Amino acid sequence: MPGLADCLSFLRLLIARGDPKGIPLAISAIDDYLAMAPVSARRRGLRELQQDALELHVSSVGVQRSFAETVDAYIERKLAEE
Repeated sequence: MPGLADCLSFLRLLIARGDPKGIPLAISAIDDYLAMAPVSARRRGLRELQQDALELHVSSVGVQRSFAETVDAYIERKLAEE
């Protein structure tokens, strides 16, 4: 899927850093993915992003866990819009 691998990599990096200032960057990365993905692939791509964030959430602590939760919540809102 167009841009999905880049988005996954970028979100992993941001979650690993756990810096709350990176949340707008994560939101922008997700929105950019949605803007370039074909409509038919968006839901599946969002689910893949969400699954990755959830896996990172389980293995993280502290600010990384909180960041992953925020990413997951944003993806869930986007899925509701699709």
